[in-house]
Amino acid sequence: IGSLTTPAPSSDIMTTPALLPLSGRRIPALSPGASSFPHHRATLRLSEKFILLLILSAFITLCFGAFFFLPDNSKHKRFDLGLEDVLIPHIDAPKMGKHAREREGAVRVRDEKTKGDGKPSLRDKIRADHERALQEAKEKLRKSRAELQAEIQTEKVRVVEELKKKEAGPRPLPPVPMPKVVGVSDGEPPEPAVKEKRDKIREMMKHAWDSYRQYGWGHNELKPLAKKGHTTNIFGNSQMGATIVDALDSLYIMGLHEEFKDGQEWIEQNLDFTGVNAEVSVFEVNIRFIGGLLAAYYLSGQEVFKLKAVQLAEKLLPAFNTPTGIPWAMVNLKSGVGRNWGWASAGSSILAEFGTLHMEFVHLTYLTGNPVYYQKVMHIRKLLAKMDRPNGLYPNYLNPRTGRWGQHHTSVGGLGDSFYEYLLKAWLMSDKTDTEARKTYDDAIEAIERHLIRKSNGGLTFIGEWKNGHLERKMGHLTCFAGGMFALGADGSPDDKAGHYLQLGAEIAHTCHESYDRTVLKLGPEAFKFDSGLEAVAVRQNEKYYILRPEVIETYWYMWRFTHDPKYRQWGWEAAQAIDKYCRVSGGFSGVKDVYSSNPTYDDVQQSFFLAETLKYLYLLFSSDDLLPLDSWVFNTEAHPLPVLHLGNITLPVDQTVL
Repeated sequence: IGSLTTPAPSSDIMTTPALLPLSGRRIPALSPGASSFPHHRATLRLSEKFILLLILSAFITLCFGAFFFLPDNSKHKRFDLGLEDVLIPHIDAPKMGKHAREREGAVRVRDEKTKGDGKPSLRDKIRADHERALQEAKEKLRKSRAELQAEIQTEKVRVVEELKKKEAGPRPLPPVPMPKVVGVSDGEPPEPAVKEKRDKIREMMKHAWDSYRQYGWGHNELKPLAKKGHTTNIFGNSQMGATIVDALDSLYIMGLHEEFKDGQEWIEQNLDFTGVNAEVSVFEVNIRFIGGLLAAYYLSGQEVFKLKAVQLAEKLLPAFNTPTGIPWAMVNLKSGVGRNWGWASAGSSILAEFGTLHMEFVHLTYLTGNPVYYQKVMHIRKLLAKMDRPNGLYPNYLNPRTGRWGQHHTSVGGLGDSFYEYLLKAWLMSDKTDTEARKTYDDAIEAIERHLIRKSNGGLTFIGEWKNGHLERKMGHLTCFAGGMFALGADGSPDDKAGHYLQLGAEIAHTCHESYDRTVLKLGPEAFKFDSGLEAVAVRQNEKYYILRPEVIETYWYMWRFTHDPKYRQWGWEAAQAIDKYCRVSGGFSGVKDVYSSNPTYDDVQQSFFLAETLKYLYLLFSSDDLLPLDSWVFNTEAHPLPVLHLGNITLPVDQTVL
């Protein structure tokens, strides 16, 4: 999502004019005709100026506080800031002295007596924090010089100990039982013709990898025509080897073990996040890097992948330090400073980005024993459950400061897609015990079906986009993943609607196939419309491109697994042939700018997700079902397989009850 738009500079920093120092101010002399009163009344003493300056500063501080903390009478409904269990629980409270704790307790008792629902408001919480800070300052002033020196020395010792721990390297992770992993290799189909197609997909993977190995090694992606490395701002314009991490599990399941070993060695020697001054997309780094490293660990058992995943995850945690706990879209790996994309509805966070963390973060808690990852994503779910949703739909934008929805735009494609996917997959990954996630998914899909899903005049089922009360009859390539999602979620649907959702998945697969079949190259455009007599066809020039995306093939694979209808393998083979014919170049594979042109031009980018998703789903489509069976594995939105955490194998925070 974020890679398509260059973010604007942050506008979060407020500037105020500096006060001139007293020593820099001139005191005017009396004019010749002025009164002859004594000189000392014509000017102010230095001490008097200082007092006036203090009064002025206090007044400015009071106005500033009133501006931010007085009630907002806006017509928009404010987020319920009185929910102590939802707002700001993720920011650890500072350690308090005995008297400060007693004072805060007295304030809390007073608030509970005066507030009808027994829950202190945000203003009361802020007041209590201010009073606690004042009390702590008074306690410090009461201490003797010797006591203060002792505290300073203790703090120095603590800092030295922490530095020693950092120099000694990361703490070893606790031993945890490896979840049962089955079907991590082989999957050879019995039919020779199908095996031949699968071998062709493996050859395409090897061409993509070898080209990257030769021309872009260590860079995030590859420019296959220029034959050099390629980097985008979602990875902080640094060489983090995104293609290596993204491709590892595909290499492993395809039996390309030498290539896998090369990738592992690069990661051991070069993938280091300490001191990296780079601003990265939290969403993209999570699904590609953390998801890819975790999948490589579970498939191969190599500890290095687990350690690297945890080290990187720790760098992402500061992104959650917002007033609501909704993470920033971007975070600097060194400073921990976060911000949002400038174009995202007045600095909002994006639904598909903050809603696509659950799978990876639950596994991080399982592997580390640290509950913080699990708590962060559960906090997001709790917050969303408290909010009103227009027509039951989730808007794509949410302001992380105020907890308000941004622009009322709902999409199952870009900006929204994987949020719904992860609700379903949270339930599947929990061995179907996370019933809250399943209920949230079912409610969301019911609203989507009511307001977004329509049939065209030609009988094609499509998923439109809801914008401020109006349905836009447009569907994106990204939305085509939903056919597979409906099929995956059919089993367990309420009101015995499994057959209905499997059929709906088949209809979406058919529509997306038509978007491919109605082009010259037999490759689907980025977006296509259903109005003015045109159906499943791109209209705008900037929607006619294909950048090696996997979503349509992903749906073919899920539909094949659940129906074994041979047309899905046929459609997948058509797509594979078109990719090999029109996107293959001597230096790898490239996206094309116009799928309706018989002489397409290239965009000269081999996306990392082409190796992680597109080729993996094609390989699985022509493999037997015992390769990564769906009752044991759940694929994250970047197609990285993570094992189901069966109840007998999991260790999660004892105070949590969802899993």
